[in-house]
Amino acid sequence: MTLTGKVILITGGAGGLGSASAAMCAERGADVVLLDRDEEALARAAEAIRGRVDTYVLDVTDAAACAKVTAQIVAKYGRVDIVWANAGVSVFGPVDLLPDGAWKRVLDVNLVGAHNIVRAALPELLRSRGYIAMTCSWASFAHQPGHSAYSAAKAGLEAFANSLRLELSGTGVDVGSLHPGWIDTTMVTGKLKGQPAFAALLDALPGPFGSVATTASITPHLVDALERRAARMIYPRVGWALLFTRSALQTSLFTRRSRAIAPKIRRLSALER
Repeated sequence: MTLTGKVILITGGAGGLGSASAAMCAERGADVVLLDRDEEALARAAEAIRGRVDTYVLDVTDAAACAKVTAQIVAKYGRVDIVWANAGVSVFGPVDLLPDGAWKRVLDVNLVGAHNIVRAALPELLRSRGYIAMTCSWASFAHQPGHSAYSAAKAGLEAFANSLRLELSGTGVDVGSLHPGWIDTTMVTGKLKGQPAFAALLDALPGPFGSVATTASITPHLVDALERRAARMIYPRVGWALLFTRSALQTSLFTRRSRAIAPKIRRLSALER
């Protein structure tokens, strides 16, 4: 599917993977609609994009707001072809050391928020025989200490994508799960700079599984996945090993490093409070 003339809605579009991919989608001729809570960041992202771009302030945890914004977009463009549920937040640390409400907030944004925008746009996607993408992360199948909220949210999101893909069989609507690894967005770099416990986790992971890839390196893969309506995209590609071995990832052999670093993560997280 060419992206030329397609109307693409991207939540979490004000920065990171969302805005970088939006710029490439616009270069390929798409009408890009960026959705995010941060109005100022949305304006900056739109200004940096060459091509047709629009912005709407949206909190994806508000189902009514998702429905309202989607209706406004349809009224303006007449259609929706692709919805990319990309909005995400994360929090790192042992469950009992996290701020009150932080764990639930991660699920609300990453998982419930994806449901809200998909449900709001689904009638239009059924009409256009469109495509739904969800940013599921390596964390959907590889779970680490300190990352319980993010892992739970992304595992649930992958399950949502898998189930929805089957549910929409025969409708012409395709569903894809996108699985970035550690990428140099502020979600990762901010923790590396400000949370020694997170840096300790990445240092403990073997080889490429603790490496941080660049946004520039993954963006073409994300946009290609949207264009070809991929059922699954994983980058860096070493993440496919995690997918294929996920049934063994929680065994004592594979969790040895994570169990060894867990006490240090707890100790450092306690100092960060």
